[in-house]
Amino acid sequence: MDVHITRSTLRGTARAPPSKSYTHRALLAAGYSDGATVESPLISADTRATARAVTAFGGAVEPAGADGGAEVEPDLTDADALAVEGFGGRPAVPDDVIDCANSGTTMRLVTAAAALAEGTTVLTGDGSLRSRPQGPLLDALGDLGVRAESTRSNGQAPLVVAGPLAGGEVAIPGDVSSQYVTALLMAGAVTDEGIEVELTTELKSAPYVDITLELLGDFGVEATPVGAGGDPLDGAAGAAGFSVPGGQTYAPSGGTYAVPGDFSSISYLLGAGAVAADPGGAVRIEGARPSAQGDAAIVDVVEEMGAPVDWDREAGEIAVERADLAGVAVDVGDTPDLLPTIAALGAVADGDTRIENCEHVRYKETDRVSAMAEELEKMGAETTEEPDVLTVHGSESDLRGAAVDGRGDHRIVMALSVAALAAEGTTTVRGAEHVDVSFPGFFDAMADLGTDVERDGAVE
Repeated sequence: MDVHITRSTLRGTARAPPSKSYTHRALLAAGYSDGATVESPLISADTRATARAVTAFGGAVEPAGADGGAEVEPDLTDADALAVEGFGGRPAVPDDVIDCANSGTTMRLVTAAAALAEGTTVLTGDGSLRSRPQGPLLDALGDLGVRAESTRSNGQAPLVVAGPLAGGEVAIPGDVSSQYVTALLMAGAVTDEGIEVELTTELKSAPYVDITLELLGDFGVEATPVGAGGDPLDGAAGAAGFSVPGGQTYAPSGGTYAVPGDFSSISYLLGAGAVAADPGGAVRIEGARPSAQGDAAIVDVVEEMGAPVDWDREAGEIAVERADLAGVAVDVGDTPDLLPTIAALGAVADGDTRIENCEHVRYKETDRVSAMAEELEKMGAETTEEPDVLTVHGSESDLRGAAVDGRGDHRIVMALSVAALAAEGTTTVRGAEHVDVSFPGFFDAMADLGTDVERDGAVE
């Protein structure tokens, strides 16, 4: 699907979708349990993949209150809550290959879960997912006594995993994906021995492990950083490793867990307001309550760039006004998903916006560093790309409508849509349907705020 966005003036209120990161973890945690209800989940292409995996392991996921009919894959689309029948910490061997589609989070978390099964599990995904690195996790599971292989011997899916996993001590790099750590911690809690994880390199994206630690605690599971200045309260940042005792039981208080709003998605709404809010008005965003999400840093970034931002943390509401933005330097080592948004804002700002420590952002659904540089340049932006730095030269940029490619990546699509709000003329974003991965209602929300957006010939 193509969308056509013309420079617009925005005003009004939009609600952030629930967090994709929390929903993935909550669905699998509920799967590890004897059963739980996940309230306010994000229903998207990626989280459906995790729900299918829970079902493949012998659990079940359906809308809360459903009658438990015979559908192979229940329609979760409008569910306000999901009832998860768990597999009690012991996944069954799936009847078929687990298809993780385009969801890297699903593949990594489910690979470790598959290691608990007494038999062989095969995991695959689409072309993009089959190009993403899984080798360090496979090596770690192998070191723990599990057969964990890439069928092509290149560290990429399809994967073959054969357990069972008993636990133990393992070393793993921290600078490729924090999801490897999350996968081991979640699975390790139900092993006999528990798992001790040693990091061989500095942990990138540490706030995502903090999300995991927070959610595990909410499900009654103990897991702690070690070597983080001697104080587990410091969280994942600076940790030398992590410890999760075995023999634990997943059980959220009251049998329910509520998913918070998603700050990665909030970043696009916040950016849209900063570049296109009606002068004298504001764009308001609901669902922004504080949590362990590192991507909440986007509030500070937008404020530092010069946009007035008022965040009522208790009410979970952010108001942002339009402003003349100025370039900033931002380290995205812990917040890789913010790079596309910051790059789009940098193309509108005066001066240079320097996005540092971003090499790991090249290993997402696409190489997001190159993707944003190349697509923004089609719109008239000037950029300089280095292996670990992306600089957007806002003062040398003059954004104009163009045809750009979303690269099959939901975050690229949404970031380019933000840039289009400030471009002269109309911008066509190709592959816009990929927003379904994390923010299915993105273009509806943008239209409600006043964006002039046309989808497949229908003006919204």
